[in-house]
Amino acid sequence: MSFSGNRTQYVAVTALVVSMIIWSVSGIAIKHALAVLPPFTMIIFRFVPSVLLMLVIGLVRRNHSLFGLQRLEWRDVPLFLIAGFCQPFLYYLLETFTYDALNSPTIAETLLSTSPLLSPLFAAVLLRERVTRNNIIGIIISTLGVFALTLIGASDYSIGNYWGILLAFAAVSAAVVDSIMMRKVPARYTSLSFIFYAQLVSLLFFLPIWFWREGPQALQALDWTQLADIHSQLSIALGCVAYLTVFASVIAFILFCFALRKVGVTQANAFNNIRPMFTALWMFMFFGEHLPAGKWIGMILIIFGLFVCQKQEKVNNS
Repeated sequence: MSFSGNRTQYVAVTALVVSMIIWSVSGIAIKHALAVLPPFTMIIFRFVPSVLLMLVIGLVRRNHSLFGLQRLEWRDVPLFLIAGFCQPFLYYLLETFTYDALNSPTIAETLLSTSPLLSPLFAAVLLRERVTRNNIIGIIISTLGVFALTLIGASDYSIGNYWGILLAFAAVSAAVVDSIMMRKVPARYTSLSFIFYAQLVSLLFFLPIWFWREGPQALQALDWTQLADIHSQLSIALGCVAYLTVFASVIAFILFCFALRKVGVTQANAFNNIRPMFTALWMFMFFGEHLPAGKWIGMILIIFGLFVCQKQEKVNNS
């Protein structure tokens, strides 16, 4: 894909950027939500409404090319089972264990941002997707920018449990496999249909764990009277969950799925490198976090690498 391409390609790139901006706020929202809500309760609060919301939208806009909801055919069930198991279910579990195993959240965040490095390999092997030299060079440059952005100025570089490194790459692999499933699922399913069925499968995996680890007693332990005050911790936490539900779990996933089907797994996942860049900007603008010169250089590398990755190579006809 080239930025000089047709209107559909521009729309796909715009969809990718918007989805990454939305997801760049997710980590901040999750942090505030987890200050009050137990982890699996937060996940249930997030995905039950998102599945119901997509069901309503899909039924109302049944014939829409993006937001319609198609009936699931039995022959396609394995693809949705793999997709839903990989993400959000497996990715969220592995991400949690990664942060728990590694001493440094900075190291964990850096390792969890490496999906663009694995995407070309998975796409080439599982989809026979063509990976160009510009794709590889751009991804490497952009990933170096991510490392600069997350590691420069960090106060803790200790690893902790080295199993955390393996868990991080397992999480990233799960996310990339989910991207592969987006590409492999027949085009007759709209983006909303894919996200709806995948999240429904994930929810079926999450619910037994929630009942086992937390259950209804977690709901009873919350001080619901705090909702009378919109500035209370519980009100803020539920507001963050609402953001995660509507924007991160529905809108961003639908936009990403739509764009990935247009530009391919390698180029779509390359945009994941701009997520930590936007997160750093939000922390700088709204939370007063210091951004040294090295982090700004990292951002420049991320953007430059992204342009290189998307640059179409000339075909030699001689």
